[in-house]
Amino acid sequence: MGDIPYITSYNSTDEEDIPLVVKKSHVSTSICSISSESSITLNLEENPFIDPEVAEYYRNVYDRSHYECRGEFDPDLKWTLEEEKNVVRKLDKKAALFACIMFVGLQIDRGNLGQAVSDNMLGDLNLTTDDYNTANTIFLIMFILAELPSQLVSKWIGPDRWIPIQMISWSLVASSQAFINSKTAFFVARALTALLSGGFIPTMVLWLSYFYKSKELPVRLSWFWTTLSIVQIFTSILAFGILRLRGVLGWEGWRWLFLLEGTFTFFIGIGSIFMMVPSAVQTKTWLTPNGWFTPRELGIVVNRVLRDDPSKGDMNNRQALSFSGVLKSLYDYDLWPIYFIGLIAYVPVSTMNSYLTITLKNLGWSTFNVNLLTIPHNIFHIITLLGITGLSERLNERSLVSLLVPLWLLPLLGFLCWWKGSMVNPWGTWALCNLILGAPYIHAICVSWVSRNSGSIRTRSVSSAIYNMSVQVGGIFAANIYRSDDAPIYKRGNRTLFWISFTLIPLLLGTKWYYSWRNKCREQIWNRMSPQERYAYMHGTTDEGNKRLDFRFAT
Repeated sequence: MGDIPYITSYNSTDEEDIPLVVKKSHVSTSICSISSESSITLNLEENPFIDPEVAEYYRNVYDRSHYECRGEFDPDLKWTLEEEKNVVRKLDKKAALFACIMFVGLQIDRGNLGQAVSDNMLGDLNLTTDDYNTANTIFLIMFILAELPSQLVSKWIGPDRWIPIQMISWSLVASSQAFINSKTAFFVARALTALLSGGFIPTMVLWLSYFYKSKELPVRLSWFWTTLSIVQIFTSILAFGILRLRGVLGWEGWRWLFLLEGTFTFFIGIGSIFMMVPSAVQTKTWLTPNGWFTPRELGIVVNRVLRDDPSKGDMNNRQALSFSGVLKSLYDYDLWPIYFIGLIAYVPVSTMNSYLTITLKNLGWSTFNVNLLTIPHNIFHIITLLGITGLSERLNERSLVSLLVPLWLLPLLGFLCWWKGSMVNPWGTWALCNLILGAPYIHAICVSWVSRNSGSIRTRSVSSAIYNMSVQVGGIFAANIYRSDDAPIYKRGNRTLFWISFTLIPLLLGTKWYYSWRNKCREQIWNRMSPQERYAYMHGTTDEGNKRLDFRFAT
């Protein structure tokens, strides 16, 4: 049996299939060994390059693709668990923290409209809540249209160049909202802000994937979206003070809000020029002349990622995707179930979140108290986001864990729909809204789920943008559920949200069944094949990525 290939994993590229094969005769039977310092040393059992033939094959792939880190590729490199933990901690400080800081700028400029309308912005501009819905719809449509083109530009010139360009550009437009005086100007400003910021999130996810293993990414992404709630807490407190500037220089408070927060994002954009790096081997700047890593740490950073997913080296970080490759990724129907989940999963919370300040104003609270009353649900959101993401990774389960979302929302929305005391008990309504907005957030789970089930770097680059586009389409639905003729408590709208939440249950169960069924069918075919047939399949098949018989979907 020594010469029978043992399959550890598989990934595909735009140009060719890469069979990842390890001969069992080369695989160590021990899990680890103890060094002289009594530290645990990682051996090569999970190293796909332990077979010299496989290592040479990938070395040629990395050379042909001009992979930027190919000089650090070392199939024989060993390191301790403690060394790897130290490297990951450094990555968290350098990469993950930087990503969160830059996400602050995005969330400030796309999320401060809700605070602005609490300061009578609509009244000052002679706009209705339906105009507000239209502005949100325009923003989301433009954001969607920009997603995929932005991701393709990023793959072409590199995230480290594209993200600073985006941030500086949209911050200037966001600041200019301080000068709008008409409905048309309002709509145009929202459209331009969306066009310039669209694609930021999938581009940032792509950048983070350069540094982290697949199993590490979901938790880091949960930190990414935790930033959203932290920003909302911070900006709610900040808005409490900024909106009090109403009357200074004859300006309304919301004008100062747009100007000051847009300026803040501009400086983050300037900082991102120096905060982002092209890759692990390109971290030296005038701020960090010695780079992020020591030579040994650099070897660990590069090789740990390649051993987890060898396909991460089959393209240069400034290599554009081919048109045919993009089309193949768009037509990948096996990812559509997750896209549909993204389409409806966040509609109830998005709808209520965009209207929370208006609802609280309708219940009689002042502008300043309204912004403070939005803080509790953001704290709750952080707890449930980190909790459900961690639970999903520990259980290695996505569909069933995500069922916690509709099971959480349905009783709360049902009570809000049919409770007759909404207007006479504003604190009760506020509490229900906060519990709904604090529902477990599965965005980090779904983003990593799409990445895992893509099966190739080509598809992964496109699928993250498509998934985010589906989320934004859901946001368009969310922006138009509450209507002015349903004010002030939006009973009809809440009934719609109830049934949307209910629809998520069969969708999640159906997704679980679909991926399990696909895996079972492939397993049956694979088990009927002889070792020689499997070897021949791996070397001769034209199947790519997640269409290969030896690929298994995460459920």
